[in-house]
Amino acid sequence: ADGAPGSLPAAEAMRVAGLLLAWALLHPVGTQQCHLASPAGVLRFTDTHAEIRVPALHRVPSSLDPLYGLVRRCLDLIQQNPLPTELLRAALNDPGSVRTSQVVQYELGYIVCAVVALLFTVAVPVAGMCFCYCRSRRRCGGRLRAHRRSLGCRRHCLLASLSLTSLVILISVVCALVTSQRVKGQMEPGLGAVPATLRTLRQHIANVPQVPPLSWQGVQMVVDQFEVPRQHIISDLGGLSRSVGISIHAQLKAMTYAALADLQDRAGDLQTSLHHLQILDRTARALASARAELEPALREQRQRVVALLDDPRCTSCASILARAQSLELGADYGKVPSVEKVLKALAGLPRSDFAEMIRQGNGTFNSIPELAVERMAQVIQDLRDEVAQIAEKVQSIADGFPLHDYTRPISKALVKAEDRSQPYLREVQRFEQYRWITSTVLCSIILLILACNVAGMALGTYGLSKREDLSDYECRGEAGAKFLLVGVGLAFLFSWLLILLVFATFLVGGNIQTLVCRNWVNQEIYKFIDTPGNLPSSMNITHHLNLRRDSNLSAAYRECKNGAGLWEVLQLNRSYHLDEHLKTPKYTTNFQKRLGDFTARLGDVRLLRSEGRQDLETFARSGVDEVDYGRFQEEMKNPVVQTSLPGLARSLEGLQKMQRNTTVAGRLAAEARALWEMQNSTVQSQEALVAKLGESIQFLSHLAPQLQERVKKTLVTTASVEARLPVQAQQILRQEIGCFVRKELRHFAQYLNWVGQTLREDVASCQPLATALDNGRVILCDRIADPWNAFWFSLGCCTFFLIPNIIFAIRLTKHFRPIRNRLM
Repeated sequence: ADGAPGSLPAAEAMRVAGLLLAWALLHPVGTQQCHLASPAGVLRFTDTHAEIRVPALHRVPSSLDPLYGLVRRCLDLIQQNPLPTELLRAALNDPGSVRTSQVVQYELGYIVCAVVALLFTVAVPVAGMCFCYCRSRRRCGGRLRAHRRSLGCRRHCLLASLSLTSLVILISVVCALVTSQRVKGQMEPGLGAVPATLRTLRQHIANVPQVPPLSWQGVQMVVDQFEVPRQHIISDLGGLSRSVGISIHAQLKAMTYAALADLQDRAGDLQTSLHHLQILDRTARALASARAELEPALREQRQRVVALLDDPRCTSCASILARAQSLELGADYGKVPSVEKVLKALAGLPRSDFAEMIRQGNGTFNSIPELAVERMAQVIQDLRDEVAQIAEKVQSIADGFPLHDYTRPISKALVKAEDRSQPYLREVQRFEQYRWITSTVLCSIILLILACNVAGMALGTYGLSKREDLSDYECRGEAGAKFLLVGVGLAFLFSWLLILLVFATFLVGGNIQTLVCRNWVNQEIYKFIDTPGNLPSSMNITHHLNLRRDSNLSAAYRECKNGAGLWEVLQLNRSYHLDEHLKTPKYTTNFQKRLGDFTARLGDVRLLRSEGRQDLETFARSGVDEVDYGRFQEEMKNPVVQTSLPGLARSLEGLQKMQRNTTVAGRLAAEARALWEMQNSTVQSQEALVAKLGESIQFLSHLAPQLQERVKKTLVTTASVEARLPVQAQQILRQEIGCFVRKELRHFAQYLNWVGQTLREDVASCQPLATALDNGRVILCDRIADPWNAFWFSLGCCTFFLIPNIIFAIRLTKHFRPIRNRLM
């Protein structure tokens, strides 16, 4: 802009640029937060062993739990002896040395029960045969010989007793059927769980080390998870160079843009000052020339007007005579200082294209991100190669893992146990099928006996209600009596089979509960196995499991149950120091060194070339600030003509109207027109030049006092920014690389921590072994032994309650038949 109004926004912009530049120069780059230093995030790794874990089994609450508890308490009363360690030691190490007295002493409760079962087996069939003999002699189950008043009460008592006995037998047989079915339902999956658990354990043990057929499992699977952090690191490397360039650009743009804005302002000052100086010089010359031309014309005009006004014929002309006499030139611009010297000093400026220079500097600075990508391309490729080498180093964890030497004997033992268990499991399943069929048939017979009881009591009672005379024959009462006798016959016939089934299942289930389950729960079995000498060398579990010498099965079980790793139980840290293999510097030293040694100059930006600097220095030395602009302003206060030509012309026009002499009036009108013509043609053009001169004087007088300081500040700032840009760009580069390294180290550390945790608690965990033992107890004791024992207990109740059932049924048959002799 040429005028003063245009200079105000420029000044405001200059102040804003100065503030930005001062902030940028004083604000330390080191305090900038590194955008790469944000949290690296949580890496998600694949659960490598979820598919081979042993699921934990738990006791399922059941409505039969009170019955199970009652049976266990009965067994605790029958077998009160603790675990027979001496007997078991002798049986396992030297079976021939086992004494019968030891077995009898331990199994005394069962022997007593066996005697009772034997007596029942003999006595009940014998009693049945005696009953049959008596019936053939018409001595048992016949008729009552006399009618007594107490017969009704006795009949009702017998009916109630037989009903109650039948109800107890019914409840017992239902429980027996339910528990038998539950045993059958649990036996098949329970037996199938044994080889499945052994197979799962073997797979777990086999998958821990790296075995060629299982190269993608176990430790190798854990090592292969390095692909997760590797992908993150490769992805971060792909954006590192551009991110560094963008960060440098973002943190230095305020300082650079402020310096370029300041330089643009000085270039503008130079061009605008030169423009106004040229205007000032031309305008002063034009005003001086116009004054020289106006002076003779104005003198002649003054003489004519004064002569006319002094004419006696001119009426009332003396009033403006003094004004006409003062008609003289005013401002003399020939007296103002010359700016030719300044213009001569500025001649040929600007020699450089500041706009192009600023555009190039701005473009160079804005290309820093692309320059960073170019300069860092090689180191990025080297870092990718280094990550590949780190992957090879990580592979050494799997290659050197020694667990296979320790797990091989365990795997062989599990295979041997799985193979040997198959025939026994098949036999158990076959015998269980026989047991279920036998128990179902016998329970059906008991239900048939109960049906006979119900039918007999119903028909007999109905027959009694229809009989008018107790000595009369009644077919329905007789049928009821026969139904009761059929039930009695079935009871006599099958009771010995029932007691044999009860005793056989009792002997097996009771010993499993008292010898195995009870001692398994209180861990007496583990103590027996831990005691040296109790097991033969071929059954040395401590040796087969490769337990450390100062450990035992109980301690190993507790440690495994708490989630301990195999090498903690086996003390593998003595031969393989896992923590040494999981130290981050072992894998990242070269990675850090490559980034630490990298340097690149990314801030070489030329803001002001030498010819531009010379132009600004010449501008500062040109003397623009030495011109006395006050003289111009003082001279501009004077008008072009001292007396106002329009005012004098209007006064002459007024006098012309007052004149009586037409000649004078005509001359006054002519002089007025001459004054107006001089005003419009000459004076107004000079006043316009004075106004134009005023705008330039205002701009230059405002710029001059601050010119030296502004130019000096611009030169110093530009030089400072050019010098600081490479230094601060290098600082930001180091800062961003440091942030990148810390982020990637977090990836490495997170992966290595996960490897350590996974190898200790998952892949190399022995918790599945403890879980398998617990599952074995749940399957054998809670899911099979409890319903098994509840079955024989319920069936035994049915069997023993058949005795009162027989007695009550035989005695009740007499009441359903006619009385032989009626007593009056």
